[in-house]
Amino acid sequence: MTERSFRDLRTAGGPNPEDVSITFPCDYPIKVVGDAAEDFAALVGEVVKRHDPGFDVTSVEVVNSRNGRFQSVRLTMRATGEAQLKALFDELKATQRVHMVV
Repeated sequence: MTERSFRDLRTAGGPNPEDVSITFPCDYPIKVVGDAAEDFAALVGEVVKRHDPGFDVTSVEVVNSRNGRFQSVRLTMRATGEAQLKALFDELKATQRVHMVV
């Protein structure tokens, strides 16, 4: 199976991510997954606040994985453009504590 056919299978029946557009500014939900730690949600909140100064860090929701090894931090920020989101994702990745941003 080639990479191309794998990609086609994943999008079968659903929208093509390249065809989905976002109108900015907008409220943008994000889920950030990382290793569970007491300061993980605060770290994510600080990073998001740098990219969205109006973000309320008290609005984050933390969900622990079933075995307690991971945490997902769920939030909604005000997105102003693709450059802002890319910079946010890059900074979250640079912490080396984030496994995935959805």
